[in-house]
Amino acid sequence: MFLMCVHIHANASLSFEKQQQYHSKIDDLVEETVKEIISLLVSKVVSVLEGVLSKLSRYDEGTFFSSLVSFTVKAAAKYVDVPKPGMDLADTYIMFVRQNQDILREKVNEEMYIEKLFDQWYSNSMKVICMWLADRLDLQLHIYQLKTLIKIVKKTYRDFRLQGVMEGTLNSKTYDTVHSRLTMEEATVSVTDAGGLQGITMKDSDEEEG
Repeated sequence: MFLMCVHIHANASLSFEKQQQYHSKIDDLVEETVKEIISLLVSKVVSVLEGVLSKLSRYDEGTFFSSLVSFTVKAAAKYVDVPKPGMDLADTYIMFVRQNQDILREKVNEEMYIEKLFDQWYSNSMKVICMWLADRLDLQLHIYQLKTLIKIVKKTYRDFRLQGVMEGTLNSKTYDTVHSRLTMEEATVSVTDAGGLQGITMKDSDEEEG
C-alpha cells in the first residue's frame, strides 16, 4: 500500500509539473501574441499620423507647392481678403485618435494591455513627429505646418494623459525635443508674423477648446 501511494504521488507530481509547464508555455504564447497585436495596432494608427505629416511636407520651404501657395496668396491679398488655411487636417486627426481610443477602451477589458498599447501609441507618435522635424532642421516651418503640429502635439499629450499614460512616458526626451523645436518656431513667427498663428500656441492654457 505504501509503495502504491508513493507511486501515485510520484505520478501526481509528474502530472502537476507537466501541467505547470503546459500553462507556462500557453502564458508565453499569449504574451507574445498580445505583443504582436499591440505592435500591429500601433503601426496602423501611427501610419495615419505619417500620412498627415506627408501632407504637411508639401509646405516645406523652397518646394514648388509652398512657393506657389505663397505667391498666390500674396497676389490675391492685394485685391481680396484671402482666408488662411484652416485646421481641418489637425482636427480630423485628433478626432481619429479620440474615436479609436474610445473603441479600444470599449473592446479591450484588460487594463494592462490597454496601458501598453497607449504607451506605445503615444511614444511612437512623438518619435515620428520628432524625426519629421529633424529632417527639417535647416528649414523654417511654414506657418500652416507650425499651427497644425502645435495643435496635434498639444492635443496628443493631453488626450493620452487623460487615458492614463504616465508622466515619465509623456515627458520623454523625444517629447522635450519636439516641444523645444515648436516653441522656437513659434517665437520666430511671433516676430515676423504676429497674427499668423491666430492664437495657437505651445503655452499651456486651461481655456483651450477640447
